[in-house]
Amino acid sequence: MPDTSEPVIFAAGAVLWRFNAKNKIEIALIHRPRYGDWSLPKGKLDPGETTIGCAFREVMEETGFTPVFGPELGHVSYVVDGLTKLVKYWSAQSVEDAVGKPNPQEVDEVLWLSPPAARKKLTLDDDKSIVDFFLEFGVGTTPLVLLRHAKAVRREDWDGDDDGDRPLAHVGQIQAKRMLSMYLPYAITEVHSSDAIRCIETIEPMTRALNIHPIFSQDLSEYRYGKDKEAALDYAQDLVNRGQSAIVCSHNPILPKILKKLIGKRNFKELGTELKPAEAWVLHQRAGEIVAVDWVSAPST
Repeated sequence: MPDTSEPVIFAAGAVLWRFNAKNKIEIALIHRPRYGDWSLPKGKLDPGETTIGCAFREVMEETGFTPVFGPELGHVSYVVDGLTKLVKYWSAQSVEDAVGKPNPQEVDEVLWLSPPAARKKLTLDDDKSIVDFFLEFGVGTTPLVLLRHAKAVRREDWDGDDDGDRPLAHVGQIQAKRMLSMYLPYAITEVHSSDAIRCIETIEPMTRALNIHPIFSQDLSEYRYGKDKEAALDYAQDLVNRGQSAIVCSHNPILPKILKKLIGKRNFKELGTELKPAEAWVLHQRAGEIVAVDWVSAPST
């Protein structure tokens, strides 16, 4: 990672891939007339934009295809006009025909090529390294998001008798409203939540925007966890077994235990032992096995 104490230009993109008629993987490359190069779709973050939200937008703008995101692939950094530019990449599958066309002044050609041909045609070695990791990691993953509820009113400031009724603080309400762009790229189909008010209020703006009817369960609540520590773990394991692209919104005592159960003895990149409010882990599973875990920061407020 570069020294971010100096100004950094943040950007994001993806290795956009699909299966062709012969069920072989193809990768999308874009030609940028301004630079005369072939590259992976990517671009700079707009003010206030999340990194994954930027990657999702840039892929659609520069290719015309709608992506469904998988795991993070890593980042590259280089110097542009004396400033460090850091570009984070994801794996992203195109699941339908093009729904738009790029601005020809920005991108005048989109090519779908086999991985060897794409790697050969790419101009930058950094892009080639990202494709290499994409090929090494493989495809065919499904996400399970373990999301801690947004910032709630402090327990000591809550006058209610039932802690399950403790609502979000003002900051938490802002966090909840800004979550959509962070999880829209994963094409979530189910949202499961503790029945605590702070969890319900966390997912409500997102589920409303996605037109998803959330599933509320006491099994994901702190109250139930205090009586039966296996209920939430079994609940999450069932989602993995069913291969659901889902969000689980719950509490900090519970989510780290779910993570530990699902990843078993496998080691991943640096993971904290707990989540702060509105943070999440995105577990990527393939055939029931967790093969990658990404940490997601809380939305900026």
